[in-house]
Amino acid sequence: MKKLEVREFGSTSWYESTKLYTLTCEDGASISVTDFGATLVALRVPDKDGNMRDVVLGYDDAAGYEKGGVFFGAVVGRCANRIGGAAFEINGVTYTLDKNDNGNNLHSGMDFTHLRRWEVKEKADDHVTFSLFSKDGDQGYPGNVELMVTYELTEEHEVRCIYDAVPDADTILNLTNHSYFNLEGHDGGDVLAHAAQIDADYFTRADAESIPTGELVPVSKTPMDFRDWRVIGEEIDTPYEALRFGQGYDHNWALNGAGTYRKVAGLRAPKSGIEMEVYTDLPGMQLYSGNFIVSEQGKKGAVYTRRHGICYETQYFPDAVHHERFESPICRAGERYHTQTAYRFGRKQA
Repeated sequence: MKKLEVREFGSTSWYESTKLYTLTCEDGASISVTDFGATLVALRVPDKDGNMRDVVLGYDDAAGYEKGGVFFGAVVGRCANRIGGAAFEINGVTYTLDKNDNGNNLHSGMDFTHLRRWEVKEKADDHVTFSLFSKDGDQGYPGNVELMVTYELTEEHEVRCIYDAVPDADTILNLTNHSYFNLEGHDGGDVLAHAAQIDADYFTRADAESIPTGELVPVSKTPMDFRDWRVIGEEIDTPYEALRFGQGYDHNWALNGAGTYRKVAGLRAPKSGIEMEVYTDLPGMQLYSGNFIVSEQGKKGAVYTRRHGICYETQYFPDAVHHERFESPICRAGERYHTQTAYRFGRKQA
């Protein structure tokens, strides 16, 4: 039988106190999430020997998340990833955003949603729902909207991230979770020996500033082909354009089966035997191999450096608002934004 535990998670320069909510399965698998940023702090699942390993990078308290600059476990909104030129147009009106990435907008600008305290809307032994009111003009986006994310943990070791919102004006909505996974354990070193799989025939080509050109490039016969399982480190440093620009994997894949909720990707660790499957109803996914982690003081004394974690960020395509060929991230006034991504964990038996 599951149980919910709540404890203090420390203070930040903005908030005197934050809380950590831990959902635990009968066998001991668990997730911990905090109201500071609606952040996924820990995710513990059994390895091939039955020992629990925390498989996401993170910090020990809220102050660590305030100080950190690489989005460990963050819920990113209103719009994840990049918007070229840090501006967009809806209904003939141009909206300008923070230029926080080479003249472009990354993860909605500097007033990040993961650095705010979210309200706990609902909690139970198997889920926690967080809510954040984003007023008209927040981060430069039009419309008032209540952003909601629910974390749910099943006895089958599936972590579900469910996003909901209804804006009162036409706006962009494109939320994701920015967890860095390491299935050897959060302190398990680099992920180059992990194997990855992505059900995608194409990826979105991007320029040197990571802004999509609008071109969909076939993955066939390139280092971007993960249709069959591929070891992440196998070709990560080859002089292929996308890998040179991203200093490793940091691109959006155009997932097959768009418009349906389906399995889209996987990850395997050779030593722990832990395996992860990814399910989503979204059209794209950013695979990011932690190329720009420098030296992050993490949980329980761990120090995370380059490529110590890998992100599976489900999303609308980056800069989709500027490309008619891409599925639009615009949510109309009164319409419900609802999307779900799940990470399901298993293991090879010893």
